[in-house]
Amino acid sequence: MLARENIDRLMGLNGNVRTTEGDKVGSIGTFYTDDDTGEPTWVTVKTGLFGSSESFIPLQDANVEGDDVVVPFSKDHIKDAPRVAEDGHLDPGEESRLYNHYGLAGERGFSGHDDYARTTTGTAGTTGTRDGVDTDANYTRDADYNRDTDTSRRDDAMTRSEERLNVGTEKQATGQARLRKYITTENVTTTVPVQREEVRLEREPITDANAGDAMSGPDLTESEHEVTLHEERPVVDKETVPVERVRLEKDTVTDDVQVDEEVRKERIETEGTGVDQDKR
Repeated sequence: MLARENIDRLMGLNGNVRTTEGDKVGSIGTFYTDDDTGEPTWVTVKTGLFGSSESFIPLQDANVEGDDVVVPFSKDHIKDAPRVAEDGHLDPGEESRLYNHYGLAGERGFSGHDDYARTTTGTAGTTGTRDGVDTDANYTRDADYNRDTDTSRRDDAMTRSEERLNVGTEKQATGQARLRKYITTENVTTTVPVQREEVRLEREPITDANAGDAMSGPDLTESEHEVTLHEERPVVDKETVPVERVRLEKDTVTDDVQVDEEVRKERIETEGTGVDQDKR
């Protein structure tokens, strides 16, 4: 069984309840302590969709591993435990049903539903005893549990209850998207027209029009004449120009997700009345 100092530490953490086989049952809910000794006796575990259900587990053979409580019961066995209202207290009848479910009947001194040992647990203490029986306000819950045999405490109607599935949504991060800019290199080929000068030899016959120019110099001489040739060559210059702007936008898309969860309901049968049974 866990010690009180274990409970004080675990209450400030977000631990889980796990089985000895390593299966996670759910997150730790509330610890219930014995009114007489103050020692932790029960723990609730949050199960179901979004932790909507809580099951009671005895701490008799439980151990602490890190932030978790490890119990010697299977996950299915815990989820099938009798449902008890989370009202801060366990009355003897509720505790007896839980012990019977976990095969621990008699561990707390129960000898029957009409004999209540003072072993209630939780945050509220007993207000007194009457003929050896606790007179806590929660005593009426156990009397209601025995309503089939104690006709003085019930009316002519029976309440039928059932679980309803309440489904909601929660938003959680699924990933990140980012823009990243990097540089690549590619070859660009283009054609540029260029011009160049070439030498061409022209011969001009002597005529009356140019005879004067031809005869103006000495008769025989040696001379040179140079002509400068030009050509164009490609010149490459690069500049950086903006071409577009890119940003990330988010769109909200709605999908239909099927939720499959088991719910329990009570059924009422009749015996010896000749009336059809309730089929709901």
